[in-house]
Amino acid sequence: MFTEEHEELRATLRRFLSDKAPSEAVRRSMESEEGHDPRVWRQMADQLGLHGLAVPQEYGGFGGGPVELGIVLEELGRALLPSPYFATVALAAQALAVSGDDTAKARWLPSIADGTLTGTLALTEESGSWDVGDVATEAVRGDADWRVSGTKMFVVDGHTADLLLVVARADTGPALFAVDGGAAGVTRSRLETLDPTRRLARVDLDGAPALRVGPEDAGAYLRTVLDLAIVALATEQVGGAQACLDAAVAYAKARVQFGRPIGSFQAVKHKCADTLLKVEAARSAAHHAMSAAHERAGELPVAAALAAAYCADAFTHAAKENIQIHGGLGCTWEHDAHLYLRRAKSSEQLLGSPATHRGRLADLVGISASTATKG
Repeated sequence: MFTEEHEELRATLRRFLSDKAPSEAVRRSMESEEGHDPRVWRQMADQLGLHGLAVPQEYGGFGGGPVELGIVLEELGRALLPSPYFATVALAAQALAVSGDDTAKARWLPSIADGTLTGTLALTEESGSWDVGDVATEAVRGDADWRVSGTKMFVVDGHTADLLLVVARADTGPALFAVDGGAAGVTRSRLETLDPTRRLARVDLDGAPALRVGPEDAGAYLRTVLDLAIVALATEQVGGAQACLDAAVAYAKARVQFGRPIGSFQAVKHKCADTLLKVEAARSAAHHAMSAAHERAGELPVAAALAAAYCADAFTHAAKENIQIHGGLGCTWEHDAHLYLRRAKSSEQLLGSPATHRGRLADLVGISASTATKG
């Protein structure tokens, strides 16, 4: 699946992140007012072209897709880089790219590709459900445009995004609407969350002007948008899990107790080996989902559900074992182990819990959901 160009992209991005996103830089960004480093954001767009990687060439991008985007997100997850990249590219840009709406694509994709526009997807409400059928936000057709009213919760980078792609219920059913983040009737507030490296927001909409994006009968379209986002998140989780495994193994080799590296003790060996198996299995699931999203659309729902359930669990397992292997040091604020655990637990609920995805997978393959969600 991966070509020489793909591996060069991975290597280039890893070098870039090693220079621009060491631990101290990540901590400065997560504690800053913006929540990320605007200079690094510009360099990602201008020097590496990452923002336009999955944007069609006719809209100023490079014409890549889920595979190229997955490589980038795996490396960003590995570095734990705070940035609006996931919200803007994995959520907003992919939603626009597959919308079939040429007007919407021409209006917003070029600005996303050149890094001058940030965006996000606003779906979840106070119930916390990621099921499109549970959306209560309403869109009412006006004389010249639509008006959207309701409350959206847990919107990734929703407090700063220039463009809000809001899922709302219209007269024909659920649909996607583009809302200017600074428009009248839009009130946004940052939420206090477990993960300081990824910011979430509450967005209140009170008759906010909106433009409809995509088809009128948007059920299948919105499901595809979610599946693409789920695959993107799974690849990011694999990168985070790999970083935890690497840190745990490096510490097990370096930490000496009773005259021996702790990695020579059987209990620590087993922890590292079990984590390696989980990370490699998660990588296989994520890469299969990337491939399905790229060229086998019929397999995407099953592949996305499988990757979502497995990669979330693998990341949390790796993050916990990394803390265990580091012992007391891993429990301190100064060590980065807790940042990865925070991201892992937060990502478990983003776009749906592992249990939710196992239930969906069971439905898709025709087995009992109660059996799939046990344990």
